[in-house]
Formats: sequence, C-alpha cells, structure tokens
Amino acid sequence: MTAQAVIQRQYNQLQVRIFPTAVLLGEQAAADLSAILQESIAQRGEARLIVATGNSQLTFMEALRRRRDIAWDRVDVFHMDEYLGMADTHPASFRRYLREKLVDHVHPRNFFGMLGDAPDAEAEMRRYTELLRARPIDAVVMGIGENGHLAFNDPPADFTTRELVHIVHLDEACRRQQLGEGWFPTLNDVPTEAMSLTVPALLMPRHQLVVVPERRKAAAVKAALEGPITPTCPASILQEQAHARLYLDAEAASLLA
Repeated sequence: MTAQAVIQRQYNQLQVRIFPTAVLLGEQAAADLSAILQESIAQRGEARLIVATGNSQLTFMEALRRRRDIAWDRVDVFHMDEYLGMADTHPASFRRYLREKLVDHVHPRNFFGMLGDAPDAEAEMRRYTELLRARPIDAVVMGIGENGHLAFNDPPADFTTRELVHIVHLDEACRRQQLGEGWFPTLNDVPTEAMSLTVPALLMPRHQLVVVPERRKAAAVKAALEGPITPTCPASILQEQAHARLYLDAEAASLLA
C-alpha cells in the first residue's frame, strides 16, 4: 500500500485515516495495535486490551490473528458487551465470537468474558468493573454502530456516568443491525437488553482504535464526524479524543464532504 492510497484527515481532535479497502484497513489497525501492545509489554511486562465484536471487525480480527510479533502470553483480553441472559453457547454470544475469532487462535494470558447470563447481573457488573480498574487498560478496539452507538450505548448515550459497566435497553435500530448481520432468525429473537461498557469506560484506555468498514456505516460516520458532538450520536464524542484513531474504508467514508 502506497502513502498515496491512504487519505488522512482530522476532525476536531480525532485523527482519521481512509483506506481503499476493508482488508487494508484491518491490516493497518492490527499493525498499530501490535505496536501498542509491544510497547506496553516492554514497559510493564504485560498489556491489557478491550476488543469489539460483530461483522465489521472480521477483517481486523483476521489480520490480528496473522501477527507474529505479539507476546500473547503477556496480554489480557476483555470485551465490551454481552446480551443479558445469553449463554456463551448461543451463536450470537460475543464471548463465543471472541473465542472463535481470536482467543482460541492466539491464546492470550487471560480472556475475561462478560457473563451476560450470570444469575446476579449486578454482582457480575461489579466483578467486571473491578477487573477493569485493577490495572491500566492499554487499548480498546471498537466499531461504530449503524445508529452511531459505541458498544451497546445507543442514542441518547450517557457521556458523564461514573459507572464502567451498566445494563442498557437496545433500541430497534440496534436490534435490526444484529438481525441484518445474520445473528438471529427474526427481530423478535434479538434480545432487548444487554450488559455493556459505558462510554467513559471505552474512552478510559490510553489508545482508542476505531475500526469502521462498510457502506452501511456511512451515515453514522458522517453524523459522527461532520455533525455536532451530542449524545444523540454517541460516536460523535470521538471528535474530542486526541488519543483515538478512526480507520475507515472508502465505503464507510463515502458520504463525507
């Protein structure tokens, strides 16, 4: 990939790179994450990482699995959401997704799954909060939803909560995205509640890598970058994050001015 093939822009404090294809986007995001993890391991002997799930992350996950320069036995992996009441054997479980797409391939030191089906949801949120607070999180890799959500923080999102994990009600646009990605047979099968990291929790790590390919995300990307910073477009808060990088492919960037 030549330098001319990548368009670099800045929206407020957010650095944005636009790649010709989702494959090239995934490769660059994986390379940048690898450098972050290597630096953390060199400095502290370990790295801690939060990763997203969903169809938009598949090319990134594939590129990350191919990396041979990450000491995964020094890396703890977290994720950012899980459907409330869902067992990790369900095809749509995000714990299952991460095991199949990443964990079972690279074998990190720890994979801390968020137990959406825990009998006591409040206790599980406290457990996960304690894990997140135990030591610094080096990086989060996340996407942007079709409705502009970050993790499962649908609009209007809470930008100021002090909580790191909370239970959210999923709006219809969010649930239709899960249906459209093929995880459920009907809309009625898509859960209406989930356990999710909050927006402040997603912005807490030293680095945010926001991986957003595909044309279906173009309207949300345009609103997040060219519209106001507002809870009605949760991803717009990224404009204020100088330590974040947004990776787009040409399709996701197609509506930008």
